Amino acid sequence: MSMNTNQYVRAFAGGFVLISLALGVEASPLFVSKHFLWFTAFVGANLLQSAFTGFCPLENLLHRCGVKD
Repeated sequence: MSMNTNQYVRAFAGGFVLISLALGVEASPLFVSKHFLWFTAFVGANLLQSAFTGFCPLENLLHRCGVKD
């Protein structure tokens, strides 16, 4: 079973959010700095703009790497 670009984008976004929350929330045992929460905001903003514009940098990169829609 191979993943398509949509599944990769969801997996990357979800993973990025979880990692940045683990590193940015003070209650986390993996806490490094609250500035990691900017990554969470970046992912959310990118997902929101891509819903309206259709432009997703990760999707373009995956297409170049040969991942199918």
